[in-house]
Amino acid sequence: MPRQCDLTGKRVAYGRNVAHSNVKTSRRFEPNLQSVTLQSDALRRKIGLRVSTRALRTVQKKGGLDAFLLATSDKDLGGEGLRLKRKVRKALSA
Repeated sequence: MPRQCDLTGKRVAYGRNVAHSNVKTSRRFEPNLQSVTLQSDALRRKIGLRVSTRALRTVQKKGGLDAFLLATSDKDLGGEGLRLKRKVRKALSA
């Protein structure tokens, strides 16, 4: 399972540590992923996801998973987020 946020698609980033002596060493910036269960009102079920803490804060700010998915553009969502967005739209239109 990759170190990737299910909703936003945020992944591991790579960079360098630079010491005072200007020696450069590679490092990884890993996203802070948490396993959470979010309630979807449109789908009438709970969904287990691995979400970054930044995305989790945004979900709470928007008022829930469904509101977050509908308010976020497709280019800002990851693969699982797009799949859930399609399901929510289909459930709300029915």
